[in-house]
Amino acid sequence: MSDQLTLSAETRERAGKGASRALRREGRVPAVIYGGKEDPITIHVEEKALVKHLMTGHFMNSVVMVDAGGKTHRTLPKDVAFHPVTDRPLHVDFYRLAKGSTVQVDVPVVFHNEEAAPGLKRGGVLNVVRHELELMCDAARIPDEIHIDLTGLEIGDSIHISNVELPEGSKSAIDDRDFTIATLVAPSALKSQDDETEAAEGEEEVDADAVPATEQGEDADAAQEREDKSDDKGE
Repeated sequence: MSDQLTLSAETRERAGKGASRALRREGRVPAVIYGGKEDPITIHVEEKALVKHLMTGHFMNSVVMVDAGGKTHRTLPKDVAFHPVTDRPLHVDFYRLAKGSTVQVDVPVVFHNEEAAPGLKRGGVLNVVRHELELMCDAARIPDEIHIDLTGLEIGDSIHISNVELPEGSKSAIDDRDFTIATLVAPSALKSQDDETEAAEGEEEVDADAVPATEQGEDADAAQEREDKSDDKGE
């Protein structure tokens, strides 16, 4: 389950581009807290503290307790805007979580027990179709990762959402189809070898006596010479 993070903030008295630029020069990042049937609150947070949380890799799937204006707000990060050149965070949107609320999050998928998959031992390749799953989760039970066991998988097998046991309090946000998460496929080299083997087996099944001489590799001149010799013997 995702860790609960804490982030200190200060309320913003002024809004607008000029005020936001001034905050960024001071090492602060403008942000807003909205939702939960309450008025939005404009705030700013320390850039270094925000970057540290972003570097965990699961900031967007974590409950963040934002301390601002003498009150603690239970939130979920919904969007972070980054500078197109420097990748510095420019703005953050926090969604206020009400008690017992359900949220939609993208949770990364992690595969385990590769050594127990016969198809991988034979040289197969795991083709990951979805690296993240869109889940509807209890805000208090947001998982860090979804673990998928590869034990027993053979080349040609597929993993669908119906094959995955989701944590309690979570369900797929896509409920109209049994979508594919990953497949175990043969590498291109193995496919080429199989094709060559099938072609060779097909040639062996052909009766050489039933094939005209010209198709067995004898050119037309050689065939004509053989016929002429046969006629001379007959005379």
